[in-house]
Amino acid sequence: MKKNILLIGGSKGIGLEIVKELSADHNIIVASRTDENLSDYDVTYHKFDALKDDISDLDLPDTLDGLVYCPGTINLKPFKMMKPEIFEEDFQLNFLSLVKVTHGVLSKLKNSEQASIVYFSTVAVQSGMAFHTSVAAAKGAIEGFARSLAAEYAPSFRVNVIAPSLVNSDLAGKLLGSEKKKEKMDEKHPLKRVGEPSDIGKIASFLLSDDSSWITGQVLGVDGGMGSLNMN
Repeated sequence: MKKNILLIGGSKGIGLEIVKELSADHNIIVASRTDENLSDYDVTYHKFDALKDDISDLDLPDTLDGLVYCPGTINLKPFKMMKPEIFEEDFQLNFLSLVKVTHGVLSKLKNSEQASIVYFSTVAVQSGMAFHTSVAAAKGAIEGFARSLAAEYAPSFRVNVIAPSLVNSDLAGKLLGSEKKKEKMDEKHPLKRVGEPSDIGKIASFLLSDDSSWITGQVLGVDGGMGSLNMN
């Protein structure tokens, strides 16, 4: 059965990988700032800025079987160099806008037989990594919110979080901008490579499918072993 799945941010990176995985078999609605890279896929596109726009203004189906919130930030600096405004900006995009979107489509998710929500965190929430104070704080809020939401709305819909390590996407361009930088980051992971968007997109697609119908309230580490294995 075709599902109606809403992707907030789906024109690049992990969101685009989910489009590639699911657009042939489901009704995919992409709400993002641009529609670049989407012309080859059968999707419904809405121009949408998570920081500025109201999801309720979009012409969406009455029933949503899936919701994925993809927007995020990577601000990796020493804490002493992080102005409070950076924390506010990261919290706004990563968490508060996620809450607003979820609240805005809540009734549509409840109309589904059992909708699935997928959010994104980071390995740094559980592992405690230097220079990650802002992003770890914002993503940590997502993890707590997701578990509480999953408990409150089970079995009406499911809520899960994917916590990746570094993924080779536009968002990580400054960290992987040269072959030398990429090799250094590869070596930090027990599986000796950084993630690819497809690594994360496939797990997100699984969580949106009926194959994961007994999974909710979970934070899944998809991180090349970074979060749980000490290879030193």
